[in-house]
Amino acid sequence: MNNCILMAEIIQAPQLRYTSDNQMAVAEFVIQFPGLRPDEAPSQMKVVGWGNLAQEIQAQYQAGDRILLEGRLSMNTVERPEGFREKQAEMTAQRIYRLEATSLSSSFAAASPEGETPLPSRQPSQPPMAQAAPSPTVPAAYEAPAEEPDYDDIPF
Repeated sequence: MNNCILMAEIIQAPQLRYTSDNQMAVAEFVIQFPGLRPDEAPSQMKVVGWGNLAQEIQAQYQAGDRILLEGRLSMNTVERPEGFREKQAEMTAQRIYRLEATSLSSSFAAASPEGETPLPSRQPSQPPMAQAAPSPTVPAAYEAPAEEPDYDDIPF
């Protein structure tokens, strides 16, 4: 499955356009998210939303908003004016959530020492899914493995 979740800040306001054939709405905007290390520059990526989501993005989001995005990643090859091809990542959004108004870098800095990032405070506007059946209890004699299994040997 190709599905990812990103926490980012919108740096270019969403632009709404419509396809020429069936007039489906398409929203495009650019996000920025911090590097993995403090000395690493922030990364930018183009995000595209389709249909009703595109109209929601255009109406409710603007540059400077902190968001949580769920969607699919793809790589596009772009012909550069300098005469070479460049690969650029692009995300097709499936869901979008607004985060509180504090700066994005402060929420990453506020993460616990184990590297866990705080969850957004806003719940999605979609109805909750049915609750799963309770999991069976684990016998008291069970002990978890001492270390993580090595998944490098599994062919994909």
